[in-house]
Amino acid sequence: MVRFAEGKDLERVNELRAQVNDVHVKGRPDIFKPGFCQELKDVVYEMCNDENKNIIVAERDGVICGMVCVEYIVRPESPYNLERKFYHIVEVAVDEAFRRQGVASEIFEFIKKDAKERGFKRIELDVWGFNESAREFYESVGFQTFRRFMEFTCEE
Repeated sequence: MVRFAEGKDLERVNELRAQVNDVHVKGRPDIFKPGFCQELKDVVYEMCNDENKNIIVAERDGVICGMVCVEYIVRPESPYNLERKFYHIVEVAVDEAFRRQGVASEIFEFIKKDAKERGFKRIELDVWGFNESAREFYESVGFQTFRRFMEFTCEE
């Protein structure tokens, strides 16, 4: 079952977010800090009180096994861009014990339906270059690259 998170779910949501943080720390220790401090935990509590953000959870047998943090973005027209309105996926996590069991696919079907109901014509997300399995999954559910960030490391 996929649904919007409630206050009672947020501790478990943070356990899943900590797993994502560990993946990021392992993949880019030059960018991400190890550990999952209180400030990071507080993010989901703030999201629950923001009408432009939401947390979606997946449950299996009463256990929250996946989650997605989303925000609803409207950027006004500027001299460079037309107005942009999009459903932004901020963070995705599926518990290690539940991966490759269709949890993320169920969440993404929920997201697609929710985005349409809210009048969004596009869903966007960011994925780190080192996270090949995530990128492969996103492509398998229909996401395409439309912008790419690149870096050049200057060695001393």
